Amino acid sequence: MAQPARQKISRRPVHGVLLLDKPLGWSSNDALQKAKWLLRAEKAGHTGTLDPLATGLLPLCFGAATKFSQISLDADKAYRATLRLGQRTTTGDREGTVTEERPVAVDAAQLQAAVARFTGAIAQLPPMHSALKKDGKALYEYARAGTVVERTPRQVQIHAIDIVGWQDAELVIDVRCSKGTYIRTLAEDIGEALGCGAHLSALRRTASGPLTLAGTVTLADLEAMDEAARLALLQPVDALLADWPQVVLDADEAGRFLTGLRRRLLQPDAPALRVYGPQPRAFLGSAHITAGELIPDRLLSPAEVQSLLSPLQHPAPEPLQAAA
Repeated sequence: MAQPARQKISRRPVHGVLLLDKPLGWSSNDALQKAKWLLRAEKAGHTGTLDPLATGLLPLCFGAATKFSQISLDADKAYRATLRLGQRTTTGDREGTVTEERPVAVDAAQLQAAVARFTGAIAQLPPMHSALKKDGKALYEYARAGTVVERTPRQVQIHAIDIVGWQDAELVIDVRCSKGTYIRTLAEDIGEALGCGAHLSALRRTASGPLTLAGTVTLADLEAMDEAARLALLQPVDALLADWPQVVLDADEAGRFLTGLRRRLLQPDAPALRVYGPQPRAFLGSAHITAGELIPDRLLSPAEVQSLLSPLQHPAPEPLQAAA
């Protein structure tokens, strides 16, 4: 039987950040394409992959916001992870085959000592079942073929590990860490430190930079909404930079800044800033200050700035509180 033709939609410019609560089993790209279709957006991108096994915060960028997606990629992350103690698997998570079982005989002091051991700057060996590439090929492709390749340990920063719950063989922890941290590897390493082994049985991302699960929407809820309600969920284009300090320029200086010109400022050096025009406050882009000069990094186009200020633009959510 012939498949029905997929409904064609009319794409249009959409600008902003959608805080998606990614469902279990979906790839980040599949979730992005579904949201892009529902919003009829011309341009969209996500801010780093979240494994199909994981749920939780996946910021999706639309239009002008895609220029700043790297900021979220580089930002610190937070996760709630559930570890199954006493079992190791081929993949380090629940999707793999159990390769080893050991008795679990640990107490609270041992748990605290184990998580403390992996707090701070640590080296992690990337797992074979990961998207990291070697010679142009993802590691999981080698793993599926039964090949183990040499990998180089990577330095990551674990800011904090808090024990949320522990019962029998199940340990739940909250982790705050730098980008590039493999929570699956962390789970296995904690299991080895406890002497019983472990694998990651569930994972939920709870934060990325200044963004949290507050204000997230599921794909099911998004699909059930009308178009106006979907658009109203979009966070401002500068949401990914909400924890950066800001600079506000007058109209003349803002116009020159948008052309890429450097501006003199009587302010100390700063590595990363949000830059705005005069009231009504218009977001112009990102910059840094070196030797008294405001140097543009990523700029919105004049058309994008005007689109964000237009009264015909979708209803705007409450703006995020400016950083001090």
